[in-house]
Amino acid sequence: MKSTDTSAGFTLIEVMIVVAIVGILAATAIPAFQRLQLRSKCSEVKTNLVAIRTAEVAFRSEFGEYVPTQASPASYGGSASIAFTDTGPEGANFATLGWKPEGNVYFQYAVSTSSNGNAYSIGAAADLDQDGTPQIWGYIKPDASGESAPSVLGCESVWNDATQSMGLESSIGPCGQTHGRSEF
Repeated sequence: MKSTDTSAGFTLIEVMIVVAIVGILAATAIPAFQRLQLRSKCSEVKTNLVAIRTAEVAFRSEFGEYVPTQASPASYGGSASIAFTDTGPEGANFATLGWKPEGNVYFQYAVSTSSNGNAYSIGAAADLDQDGTPQIWGYIKPDASGESAPSVLGCESVWNDATQSMGLESSIGPCGQTHGRSEF
């Protein structure tokens, strides 16, 4: 008589091998996914700084000066986005400028202007990776004589990746070689 033992299943060693493979894949995929999330959150700041710059140029072409704003929202969201609330007084806020971001934001935004009103600086700050060091981005527009507006949210000059240097008039970028990035 022939034995018909048809029990099916996995051996303990097979299960352990599969668990080890899944662990190795997770160990490499999770940090890459977290870096991707941080980069994605940084795309907000680039879009909003371009929009604020455009609004400043449009306001100046109509009214002859740039608009300073207080830092808005009152604090940045960090790793979680928060609702944008304009904290500046009437006449010197983002509503006067005609700008409001869509949806919630991770960054806090502010604009300073020079004493003659012909230069401005835009700053944005957030601590996306919650390491205690904020990522600071900005755009600085000096006037024709080279005078710039006071720094805002810690942005005194903008890092230019192409020239590997700091500058006063550059594209929108991090306000320091490492300010746009932390661990990512």
